Amino acid sequence: MAALMEGRNIIVTGVANERSIAWGVVKSLHRAGAGLIFTYRKQRSYERLTQLLDKHGIQPLYCASCDATDDGAIASAMGEIAERIPVVHGFVHSIAYAEKEELQGEYADTSREGFLLAHETSAYSLVAWAKACKPFMTEGGSIVTQSYLGAERVVKNYNVMGVAKASLEASVRYLAEDLGKYRIRVNAISSGPIRTLSAKGGVSGFTDLLGVIERKAPLRRNVDQDEVGDATMFLLSDLARGITGEVLHVDSGYHVLG
Repeated sequence: MAALMEGRNIIVTGVANERSIAWGVVKSLHRAGAGLIFTYRKQRSYERLTQLLDKHGIQPLYCASCDATDDGAIASAMGEIAERIPVVHGFVHSIAYAEKEELQGEYADTSREGFLLAHETSAYSLVAWAKACKPFMTEGGSIVTQSYLGAERVVKNYNVMGVAKASLEASVRYLAEDLGKYRIRVNAISSGPIRTLSAKGGVSGFTDLLGVIERKAPLRRNVDQDEVGDATMFLLSDLARGITGEVLHVDSGYHVLG
């Protein structure tokens, strides 16, 4: 497994801190020998990212500034990356955002602005990045995004984010069809709830949800970022070369329950 991703250049978005899902992906890819490229939004994010990489002895191929809600910024970041790393083999989409006030109360009270922001950030950013990466995946490639069961079912207080994740999963299927002829695969991981800073601080009742998984999921436990990281790495690797348009659940089997 140590050399599974050797010689592969992978762009990773959304590394916020050591508790983020994206960081679990980074650890798995690093162990497998991948060359890692990172995007960050602001200078403060860059400083946190470089401190984290230094702490764990990870040397990035490149770090590019990018606002994923700005097409020009995505094109600029991809241009910077391509000047240094002409071939990209994978892209990890771990970007999502909704205003905290939209994640409480009734979904019917979602504001128009909140709806559009959640979809632009959490779903359309995948489409925009897939378009930007396609010309540089000349040897084929794999794109993997991160979703959640709230895309399929009503999860209390997930509200507009659940609807945005449903849009994200539909985009996975349409992108898989579009990009398959270029030998580019597109898949999603639907993970169980993980105690990230954004989830704990943004979703009301999050701790109760973790307890439900422990009691009811077939494995009777929650999953962690390393399990999600390994599953994402699998979908990026040649081991998953026949898989595209799929949503792979990494949630201790909770999704199979009625």
